[in-house]
Amino acid sequence: MLPQEENRLVGEIGVGLLVLLGIGMSDSEREAGLLARKCSELRIFEDEKGKMNRSLIDVGGSMLVVSQFTLYADCKRGRRPSFTDAAPPELADLLYQRFISEVRQRGIPVALGAFRTEMHVRLVNDGPVTIWLDTQDL
Repeated sequence: MLPQEENRLVGEIGVGLLVLLGIGMSDSEREAGLLARKCSELRIFEDEKGKMNRSLIDVGGSMLVVSQFTLYADCKRGRRPSFTDAAPPELADLLYQRFISEVRQRGIPVALGAFRTEMHVRLVNDGPVTIWLDTQDL
């Protein structure tokens, strides 16, 4: 992952998960912990039979976490998205750090994006498997 203005690598992983973490106005430390647990334990990696049956912990993978407030884009009206439901930077950074801490406590190596920075993110999607997790559903 490269911040656009600096053209330097800030985070990189091999096998694992790229987590685009959107944090909303109503999120709390509780949601950060629930989501960290779910991401770490979700059985989405294939076992020896090719069945999605292994977690990130099981495969010894890593996690690249990128703060992504644009996931809270509200496009219901007009042609310009509104981001009023996204958490302000101070709260977002606090919960971003909490999420990372919770993942690391599970023994998972974590690489980070640069908070509040435009970046070029490269992904090799093996699968492809893309899953949306919402803490309201956990």
